[in-house]
Amino acid sequence: MIRSTVIGSGAYLPDRVVTNKDLEAIVDTSDQWIRERTGIERRHIAADHQKTSDLAILAASRALDDAGLMGSDIDAIILATATPDETFPATAVKVQAAIGMQGGFAFDLQAVCTGFIYAITTADMYIKSGMVKRVMVIGAETFSRILDWEDRTTCVLFGDGAGAVILEAAEGDGTTDDRGILNSCLYSDGTKHHLLQTDGGASSTQTVGHVRMLGREVFRHAVVNLADAFAEVLNGVNLSPDDIDLVVPHQANKRILDATVKKFGIPKEKVVVTVQEHANTSAASVPLALNHALKEGRIAKGDLIILEGMGGGFTWGASLIRW
Repeated sequence: MIRSTVIGSGAYLPDRVVTNKDLEAIVDTSDQWIRERTGIERRHIAADHQKTSDLAILAASRALDDAGLMGSDIDAIILATATPDETFPATAVKVQAAIGMQGGFAFDLQAVCTGFIYAITTADMYIKSGMVKRVMVIGAETFSRILDWEDRTTCVLFGDGAGAVILEAAEGDGTTDDRGILNSCLYSDGTKHHLLQTDGGASSTQTVGHVRMLGREVFRHAVVNLADAFAEVLNGVNLSPDDIDLVVPHQANKRILDATVKKFGIPKEKVVVTVQEHANTSAASVPLALNHALKEGRIAKGDLIILEGMGGGFTWGASLIRW
């Protein structure tokens, strides 16, 4: 059978760093309060001239370099973002032009913090269908542009960044020993819309609005939903948590990460935690953490990895990959 294998990875974080101490000067908060409740120490903020596409292009270019490919070798781009450059066209087409991708197709996908999981799963379906051979999957956000910097319950939580991977079709035997994406699950629950949203939009307020969140409720649902997705992708291919070599979760809140993996008895050394370095970068979170783990040499060929995320909507999901 056809499998979607990861052949390249790239990431980009803006140069400007805003620490918790910096935030103490502009909002009623403290470094201790933020660290204790979230694990976040700093976040990267895009420069005034940088758009989401700029971050995405840099991550995509680094992924191409990592894979030893050119833009013309890519058949499709799927860019997960909740903060596009413009209402239309898709930010993905800007990346397409910038990397020299000729032909094929490019589009944006919006599932907020679960965006990269949705995007990589969608790319996997295109590859398995035989429609394309190589897909660039990007998560990129400039969440700083939709934050209310007077709201301490949200502005301390988010940052900007981009991460990308390149998927390529490869033949497998149809077993869990195959390299590539082995199983995925995606979910959403629109009845929880009000718990994490923006208070604006093109057809409602004609503005982008600001992020609004009921943190305690989001935390409670996140732990349950992520644990369910974790179990489902393993059970679907008759594997257990003991088979996992590494968990790469959405980097939203360290307490959520700790609570989720605790349910399955996953050792801390098997969990990638980067939230302290860049805060919650929404759709960019998982590919940033994945790239970090690769650079640290924590992933070897044949390792079994789970990617998971949850975001507004609610949306949530997981992907199981043999490296």
